[in-house]
Formats: sequence, structure tokens, C-alpha cells
Amino acid sequence: MIAGLHGILVETAPNLAYIECAGVVYACRTTQVTLNALGAVGSEVRVYTHMAIHENAIELFGFADKNELHCFRMLLTVSGIGGKAALAILSDLTADRFALLVASGDSTALTKIKGIGKKSAERIVLDLKDKLNKANPALKEMQAVPVQTGTGDNFSEALAAFAVLGYQQEEVLPILLRQDENAPAEELIRLTLREIGRKR
Repeated sequence: MIAGLHGILVETAPNLAYIECAGVVYACRTTQVTLNALGAVGSEVRVYTHMAIHENAIELFGFADKNELHCFRMLLTVSGIGGKAALAILSDLTADRFALLVASGDSTALTKIKGIGKKSAERIVLDLKDKLNKANPALKEMQAVPVQTGTGDNFSEALAAFAVLGYQQEEVLPILLRQDENAPAEELIRLTLREIGRKR
């Protein structure tokens, strides 16, 4: 299994990045978000990959960060959502925004993405919220009731989004508590991710 690539970006196309590693060029299906992050042709790049083996083909999907890869894999677990649809969703939405929509149960926003109908959007939210709640039973209660820190729904939504992305509560909670409790959830997520990035 190929878990990642580190090489030179030699060509791009819609939803495709061609990366040369030790003389071999790999074609990675990817999102517009990742293509924007990779930069210009000729740049040294690193992507995290997911390899899908089909009866007649092998596909390699590449992402600029682990959060996007994690969201992509979560989407593949939803009935009726394949690689193409997952890429379309994550091309229109960043991984952070997608996680926030799922955590807040906002399926309507997903219907604005080309190829994603109402039923598919509802199935994505229902399936992924359910998996999230099974992984962390306390999260369901936390989403319904403001946490006991003087913060409100935005804080709860941000914390729920981090759980979707695979972060542990003990890792993000101390950082979140230092942020402005009145800030929008997306801003809380952005500031917290930036601080986490500095520590790693």
C-alpha cells in the first residue's frame, strides 16, 4: 500500500496531480483544495494517499494534509458515495468546513455541491454523525448542551468538528478555552488548528 508521496509536481489537471518520485510519475486524484495547496509545477510536494484497488484498475488519491484524507475516508464509508463524489465535496469544502457541517447536522449546505442531492446529503450527515457519536458517546450530549465553561454553541460545534477530524478532546480543549468564546465556530477551528500546527 502507498501511504504517501514525496517528490516533484510535474503536471496538474482538473482533480489530478502528477508527482514524480525517484523517476516514477504517479497520477493522484485529488481535490481543488489540495491542488491549490501544492503550488506551482516544479515544486517539491508531499501528499498523504489513499489507494483504492478495483477489479480493473488501481486508483491513488492524494491530499495535502491528514485532515482532508481522514474526511475523504469517512465519506467513502457512506453508502452511495464513491471517490468521485467525495472529491467533489472536498473540492467545494475544506476539511474543517465539512467537519463543521456534519457536526452541526447541516445537510442543506451539502446539496449545493454538484452531484450531491438531498437524500445523499442527509445520508452523509446521518451516517457520519452516528459513527462520531458511537466513537465518543459524550459528544452527543456536548452538542446538545453548552459546555460548562461559559461558552456556547459555537464552542460546542468547534469541539464536535475536531472530533470528526480525529482529534482527541484533551488535545484541543485547552487551546479552545483560550480563544474568544463569542467567535464563530469556523474562526475557533482556524485559530486552534494554527496553534496545534505550531506545536507539532
